Amino acid sequence: MGEESKRPNQQGEEYLVPVERYMAAAVRLGARVSNGYLQRRGFIFTVRPDGLRIFNLKRIDERIRIAAKMIARYNPSRVMVHSTKPYASRPIQMFCKFVGCLPVTGRLIPGTLTNPYLSHHIDIDLLMVADPKTDFQAINEASLTGIPVIALVDTDSDITFIDFAIPCNNKGRNSLALIFWLLARQVLRERGELKPDEDLPVSWEEFRVPVGQSQ
Repeated sequence: MGEESKRPNQQGEEYLVPVERYMAAAVRLGARVSNGYLQRRGFIFTVRPDGLRIFNLKRIDERIRIAAKMIARYNPSRVMVHSTKPYASRPIQMFCKFVGCLPVTGRLIPGTLTNPYLSHHIDIDLLMVADPKTDFQAINEASLTGIPVIALVDTDSDITFIDFAIPCNNKGRNSLALIFWLLARQVLRERGELKPDEDLPVSWEEFRVPVGQSQ
């Protein structure tokens, strides 16, 4: 068994990592606003006295597993992973390094996904983004071309044009690193490139943007 020893949840099922790891990375910490869709789907567990929404950890874990299965079905060279968020830059680069997807961080040039006559045009089959709020340009272009979208969503995220949502803290440095590390590991397990109990050769901390680094 890899170093990520699992701990059962209240239903006796195993999480992808110990609950303490999820908690320490603040993966389940949401915003003070939530949309009805996430509430109805059981993604939000509770509301703290200060108004912050807390995600249902079991649902986060489940959605990471499902997203990994989805990504594993695609040719990785035709999967684009994008975000303009500084804290998502290294997690995305590291995820793509292990999985083989196309990393596109920073501002997306208009027409990248919609105009085949542009020199920077990219033809893809699947898009994954770190935040619908900041990555709306890519999401809008994907919707116009029929490209399915996987997105990390916070409690206040607009899920318009999102085909599959992973509820989580998509703003935190630690949370983004852990989520992308887990996704990379699970995709490789689904593809048979890692054994079911095997870990990546690097820790999740290696996916984290260094302190003080903006990009």
